[in-house]
Amino acid sequence: MENLAQPNYILEVTYLIASILFIWGLKSLSHPDTARRGMFLAEAGMAAAIIGTLFHHDIQFFGWIIAGLILGSLVGAAFAIWVPMTAMPQRTALSHAFGAIAAALVGIAEFVMHSGTMSTFTRSALGLEVMLGTLTTTGSLIACGKLQGVIRGAPVQFKGQQLLNLLIFFGMIGSFGYVLYNPAATGFFYTMVVLGFLFGVMLVIPIGSADMPVVMSLLNSYAGLSSAATGFVLGNNILIIAGTLDGFSGFILSILMCKAMNRSITNVLFGGFGAVHHEAGPGATGDMKEISLEDAAVRLAYANKVVIVPGYGLATAQAQHAVRDLANVLEDRGVTVKYGIHPVAGRMPGHMNVLLAEANVPYGDLYEMEQINPELSTTDVAVVVGANDVVNPDARDNPNSPIAGMPIVEVDKAKTVIVLKRGQGRGFSGLENPLFFKQNTNMLYGDAKATLSRLAQEVKNV
Repeated sequence: MENLAQPNYILEVTYLIASILFIWGLKSLSHPDTARRGMFLAEAGMAAAIIGTLFHHDIQFFGWIIAGLILGSLVGAAFAIWVPMTAMPQRTALSHAFGAIAAALVGIAEFVMHSGTMSTFTRSALGLEVMLGTLTTTGSLIACGKLQGVIRGAPVQFKGQQLLNLLIFFGMIGSFGYVLYNPAATGFFYTMVVLGFLFGVMLVIPIGSADMPVVMSLLNSYAGLSSAATGFVLGNNILIIAGTLDGFSGFILSILMCKAMNRSITNVLFGGFGAVHHEAGPGATGDMKEISLEDAAVRLAYANKVVIVPGYGLATAQAQHAVRDLANVLEDRGVTVKYGIHPVAGRMPGHMNVLLAEANVPYGDLYEMEQINPELSTTDVAVVVGANDVVNPDARDNPNSPIAGMPIVEVDKAKTVIVLKRGQGRGFSGLENPLFFKQNTNMLYGDAKATLSRLAQEVKNV
C-alpha cells in the first residue's frame, strides 16, 4: 500500500494546483488586459491535470495516452496556426464537439463495462453525461456547418417541429429513466444515445446563423456539464471542478446573451428561437446613397467625435489593423475616436473585442452598447464596418421584425452615418436594414480592409 500512497498523493496535489489555475485563469478572462494571462494559466492548469493523471495507480499502459497526447497536440497546433481569426467561431464549435464526443464515449464505455455494479447515483451521472455529450456533439457540428456555410444558415423549419422536439426529448428522458430502473436494459440505453444525437440536430437546425452567439455559449455550457458528469462517473475531482466552471459560466453567459438579443432562454433550450419570420419595416425602401472616398475622408477629418461600430464584416475582411490605423490618423488630428461594441456582434461572444485587442486597440476606447448609445446623438460621424443586425433600427421601431426588441447600437441618431459594405446585399440574417436608406446614411462600398487603408491615406491628405 505504501507504493500506491505516494502516486495518489502526487495526483491530488497536481489536481489541486490545476483547479487553482483554472479558477485564476477564468477570473483573468473577465478583463481584456488580463485575458492573455488567463489563457496561459488555464493551459498550465490543463497540463498539470494531464501530468497528475499519469500518476493514477490504475494506469498500467501509457502507449494510448502518449498517442493521444501527440495526436491531440498536432491537431491543436494545426488549428492554432492555420485557422484564421474569421473562422474562430467554427473552430470553437468543433472544440465543443470534440470535448462532448469524448465525454459521451467515456460514458458509453463505462456503461458497457460496469453498469451492473454502479450505484444509482453513478448511473444517473452517466446518463446525464451521455445525453449532454451526444446532443452537444451533433448540435456543435450543425452550428459549425452553419457558420462555415456548408449548411444553410437560415432556420430550417417544418410543421410540427416543436412537437417532434418534445417527443424526442421525452423519449430520451424516458429511456434514461428505464435504464436507472433496470441497468440490464441495454437496448434502452442505446436508444437514449441515438435520441441524444438526434436531439442535438433538432435543437440547432431551426436556429439561424445570426443567432449563433447565444447557441455557442449554450453548447459550451452543455459540454462543460457533460465533463462534470464524467468526473462523477470516474471519481475524478478535476473533471468535476473544470466541467462545473465551464458549464455554469457558459450558462450564465447564455442568459446574458439572450438578454442582449431579447430572446427567451426557455426558447433557446428547446430550439425555438430564430424561428419566427416577419416582414421588414416600411423604412427599408428607397435608394441607398453612395459616398465617395474623398467626401468620406473630409467628413471624418473635420469631425469632433467619431464612433466606429465593428461587425462580422470586419472579421471577414481582417480589417482590424486597418481600422486601428484610421483611428490613429484621426486622433492625430484631434478627433475623439470611440468604438461601440454590441455584445453579440460577430459569431461568438466577445468576437469584436478579441479582434480589436489583436490590433492593439486600447481597452479604454471600447464602449459597450449601453455606454455608447447616449453619446451617439452628439456624434458627428458613426462608421459602421460590416455590421447589420446590431445597428438595424427595425429592432427598435418595427414590432413585426424577427429581431424586434433586440437592443441595438443606435447609430442612426448620429449626425452622419458611413456604412462600409461590400455591396447592396443583405446581412448574414437575410434581413433588410432601414438604416441604409435613411437621409443621414451614406454607403461606402468595397473591401473593408482596402477601403479603410485608403480612407486613412485620404484623411492625411485633407
